[in-house]
Amino acid sequence: MERKIILGILAVTLIALAAAILLPGGRTVDEDPKLPWNLRLDDQGTLSVFGIELGRSDLEQARESFQSQGKANLFLTPDSRYMVEVYFQRIYLSGLKADVVLTLDLPEPTAARMFAQGERISNMGSGTKKVELSSSDMEALTREKIAVITYIPGADLDEALISARFGEPDNKIAEPDAPVIHWLYPAKGLDIAVNPEGKEVFQYVNPADFDRVLKPLQNESGATGSESGQL
Repeated sequence: MERKIILGILAVTLIALAAAILLPGGRTVDEDPKLPWNLRLDDQGTLSVFGIELGRSDLEQARESFQSQGKANLFLTPDSRYMVEVYFQRIYLSGLKADVVLTLDLPEPTAARMFAQGERISNMGSGTKKVELSSSDMEALTREKIAVITYIPGADLDEALISARFGEPDNKIAEPDAPVIHWLYPAKGLDIAVNPEGKEVFQYVNPADFDRVLKPLQNESGATGSESGQL
């Protein structure tokens, strides 16, 4: 009887230990956690996050890091800009569920050629056009470098948690038509869109490219300095 009790306790202990080792989504603990606040900058100002070095890592490396293929799309905006985005839906990074969008640093002539030979073009509501890429161009994208990471956590994050993890931002800019305030960390290459009514959105770029996220915000708000809530 006593032996059965001991074996029962041992079994429960092993199950609890396994549950502690395994994180949501069935992933094991990472030796190098892919968490949104784990940012590293090297001596050249290259930002590393989620196992990706911006401007150096290509799509193939990101797919390996995320253990997902994602879905790639090429867009042509109304102001004639090409954008290639790869969308990873509901993936787990170190146990945290999130949607991730990678913007590839594709040369304009290459993007224009891919758009011209796309298999199907769709018109989006905003006037943007989306093209379904050919299989050969989809394969070519695997070697293109990643310029921007957009991270949308599955859980809603409050301001206190964001401040505790990232510190106070250098600047805050409010969107004119939404209850969203962008917390800006230029030295970290990070823009956090804090939304009290929905999910937060994180954008990561190399600090040298921070105008890539800053200028659209300034154009939308028409604000500079104290008008945008500079700290």
